[in-house]
Amino acid sequence: MIERYKKRLPMINLIGRATLFMMISFMFYITIPIKTTSTVLVPQGSITHIISHLGKNGYAVSKIDKYILWMLGTPQSGWINMGKNEINRIDFFYKIVNGETKLMEVQLIPGETLVIFFEKLNKELVLDTIKLANYYNELSPYKEGGIAADTYHVPYGISESALIRFLIKESEERYANLSNKIYGVYDKNRWKKILIIASIIQKEAANNEEMPLVSSVIYNRLSRGMALQMDGTLNYGKYSNIKVTPERIKNDTSSYNTYKYKGLPHDPICAVSTDAILAAIKPSHTKYLYFMRQSNGKHQFSKTYNQHLRSIQKRKRDLR
Repeated sequence: MIERYKKRLPMINLIGRATLFMMISFMFYITIPIKTTSTVLVPQGSITHIISHLGKNGYAVSKIDKYILWMLGTPQSGWINMGKNEINRIDFFYKIVNGETKLMEVQLIPGETLVIFFEKLNKELVLDTIKLANYYNELSPYKEGGIAADTYHVPYGISESALIRFLIKESEERYANLSNKIYGVYDKNRWKKILIIASIIQKEAANNEEMPLVSSVIYNRLSRGMALQMDGTLNYGKYSNIKVTPERIKNDTSSYNTYKYKGLPHDPICAVSTDAILAAIKPSHTKYLYFMRQSNGKHQFSKTYNQHLRSIQKRKRDLR
């Protein structure tokens, strides 16, 4: 028995030395520095795909790194802050799993349209406007207004698809929570009408305090069968920030032309704030049918057409 063990000792020692050598080699390998940029783009996908992407983009990685990354945990995706231009291998992959993601601020201003918003994303995040529009049309139940006006923080390098999914998801959750709180249910057909009215309020009101008053004018005119005749409804899409002229009013045949057609437009006009939504849900109780912007930027509200004419004359005198 002892003799047989003695015969196996050289083999055991050889295996032990090989294992020790491999361990030492591995410990040395993980300390080898990797040259990097201050931020690293980690794509979505499998660990094999991530290692392949890093290799193709100039990072000195190998097949062994798949196992290092696998042992450390689930990689993040997006732009990861490295903090240095050279970092040891284990720290490099640790940051891919646990590091801070670089975030960008994305702001959708109340009253802005998707056309303008997507052009802004094209300039600030280098995203394709056509892809953004296509993904939005595919995922949102609303032609406009499906992304709530707000400031969002998103990972730097986010794709068009991921960004639109995130913005719509955040907005839908907000709409659903607000609707459930007020109505006890989130009915998208009902909510679409709320968004349409809120978008008109957003375009027309001078400030948040005026919103319930503008809302009351909209409901009062609708209940009387009067055309809304509001310029803001013609500031849709690419016309978002363009002054409405008599020629536009004459030639625009879309449902947004509330001078030509009675009732509400078929779709919201723009992104809306929570204040505009609440004003659309709960208008002030007034008999106002008209309002006219004065020189101070605020509106003069009137119950009768004669009162409205006086407001117009006052405005003209102020402009002289």
